[in-house]
Amino acid sequence: MGSSVTSQLRAVLFDRDGTLVVDVPYNSDPGMVRAMPGAKSVLDSLRARGLAVGVISNQSGVARGILTEADVAGVNARVEELLGPFDVWEVCFHGPSDGCACRKPEPGMVHSACRRLGTHPSEAGLVGDIGSDLGAAEAAGARGVLVPTQVTRSEEITAAKLVARDLAGAVDLLLGGA
Repeated sequence: MGSSVTSQLRAVLFDRDGTLVVDVPYNSDPGMVRAMPGAKSVLDSLRARGLAVGVISNQSGVARGILTEADVAGVNARVEELLGPFDVWEVCFHGPSDGCACRKPEPGMVHSACRRLGTHPSEAGLVGDIGSDLGAAEAAGARGVLVPTQVTRSEEITAAKLVARDLAGAVDLLLGGA
């Protein structure tokens, strides 16, 4: 019944801010976390299909001295309270000039998440709201889907191979429209 694309997809990774939750720049307050519309039902449907779900998040506020790692952990815990458990979390605390291998659009967090999940990047999809999310997916060999928000630049939308209106549409694209 399912297409070969469906059988190959074993994990869906999501950007946190602007994708799973409403973006609050450098948020340190779990009370300000708000789920994006439809996020919980999309995640629950992936879990019900037996697919792994994970979060891949740049948090440069730590390197910038605006947030602590504990602040980020508190916000992430609230994300799980609202959206359910994730199989893997990958967070980069580095700043843009640190030259790390993890910060999106570098592929490090995608590679690490897939390693931890026991999947190959070709079996993973990554859903995000900006070009660096898709850059990380492409660099890692995963399939990226852009779900634009008001902060997504038009050139990022134009450059994206797969664009969806919302999270449900993004997952449909990853599942081959099934």
